[in-house]
Amino acid sequence: MSEPTTLASWTRALRKQLDALGLDSAQLFRAAGLDPQLMDDPNARYPVTSTSHLWQLAVEASGDPAIGLRVSRFVSPTTFHALGYALVASGTLHEVFQRIVRYHLVVSDALTLDLRQIGGRYQFRFCVPEGGIAPAAESMDAFAAIYVRTCRNRLGRDYAPLAVYLQRPKPADPQPWHDVFRAPIFFGAKENLLEFACCDFDSPLEDGNPELAEHNETVLKRTLEQLKPLTWERRVRTAIEAQLPDGEPSAEAIAQALHLSLRSLQRHLADEGFRYDLLLNQCRQNLAIQHMRDPRSSLSEIAYLLGFADTSSFSRAFKRWTGVAPSQYREGLGK
Repeated sequence: MSEPTTLASWTRALRKQLDALGLDSAQLFRAAGLDPQLMDDPNARYPVTSTSHLWQLAVEASGDPAIGLRVSRFVSPTTFHALGYALVASGTLHEVFQRIVRYHLVVSDALTLDLRQIGGRYQFRFCVPEGGIAPAAESMDAFAAIYVRTCRNRLGRDYAPLAVYLQRPKPADPQPWHDVFRAPIFFGAKENLLEFACCDFDSPLEDGNPELAEHNETVLKRTLEQLKPLTWERRVRTAIEAQLPDGEPSAEAIAQALHLSLRSLQRHLADEGFRYDLLLNQCRQNLAIQHMRDPRSSLSEIAYLLGFADTSSFSRAFKRWTGVAPSQYREGLGK
């Protein structure tokens, strides 16, 4: 497997932090084996081993083990290009984090992201896949702080998550982490995980702009196609979307369409960290959100396109995914 990479422009935030401290950021970049000029190329990417070395050098030069937390101050929508603008235009924080999960490969393929609802909480995971190269702990601090800052930009600076779990060891002085997150923090956790209240994530945001979000998603999809190899996960998703209008496709039907045995299909997906039932659910959920944003699509048409037997079955599934009925969701889009 090729080494994971991150968007070069994302490290510009770290460079600004280093410059603010009066350090020679260009020299530190070169010492880590990185060309500073690539940060101005929106398509350039850095290898994770080199960026991890940069974080190590940044901690040593600044004497600040919490430097990752500071970097989030220098992150703006332009840092992540089309993804940043799509997030700004999202109608709810739930949509924001769905897009982060869906398009995170544009920023980095070093992590596996996941968003799921557990009771009255949303759990957002950002973890290194098994056997993967772990990014620097400081970069994970930075990502966690950016995710929380994203929420504060939309809900107010006093907003705080319900809990923060970080795999990094507990620092000698954890106060900077408590100052940033203002929530219970669990260091040395099994996984990197942020917990948020469902009521906060499902509330409509005043500045949502579905058209702008869709425009930037078009750019993101094109970028993903250029970045992602033709994995079995991608092949299965494509086959699922093609068969959904004929009803909910079984794993057997998808395996047949891909000229595989069911066992081979399950093994290929497992090797990539996926399960068929979860992929099917994700495909339906993502397509449902896209179709619901189009006022010309009726609920019966959407139910048909997603392979549901009737509109009521689709409505129940949509409420399970988003926490609101389809009619309420569309009302929120019109505000």
